[in-house]
Amino acid sequence: MHQATLTLHTHSCEETRTLAEKLGARLKGGDFVALCGPLGAGKTCFVQGLAVGLRVAGPVTSPTFIIIRYHPGLVPLCHADAYRIATANELEDAGLTEVSEEAVVALEWAEKVPEIWPNQVYVVQLEYSDTGRRIELMGRGERPAAVVREISDAYLRN
Repeated sequence: MHQATLTLHTHSCEETRTLAEKLGARLKGGDFVALCGPLGAGKTCFVQGLAVGLRVAGPVTSPTFIIIRYHPGLVPLCHADAYRIATANELEDAGLTEVSEEAVVALEWAEKVPEIWPNQVYVVQLEYSDTGRRIELMGRGERPAAVVREISDAYLRN
């Protein structure tokens, strides 16, 4: 299986958004971004950057209490949150599968429902400390791995 990983340390929400924006600019409908990490690690901040890269209009806030927020755009963004769900079926009942082919799906707390991850997936592992965030961006599958390598090469050039 194709796989590539980029690990970076960011020191502000803005730096986290910048990395996510670079990813968002390369995503297309049907892509799945699994965001993993503890409370306060920067998952929603990362999705805000994805939205900028996708050129989605409007504010992006956590969908914790409504499970899914749909943001229209040239490439729509389906921002979902598994924090309050008990089973993956709840995400399906909320409409996740209905939009997963046309939109980029960004799922917070994705580690709770790995059974719904597609084979081609971007996994974002976020950890927060007093010195900032450690972000591991992994592309699993041919296209996600190629995109992560492209972003990694761009960071190496800067």
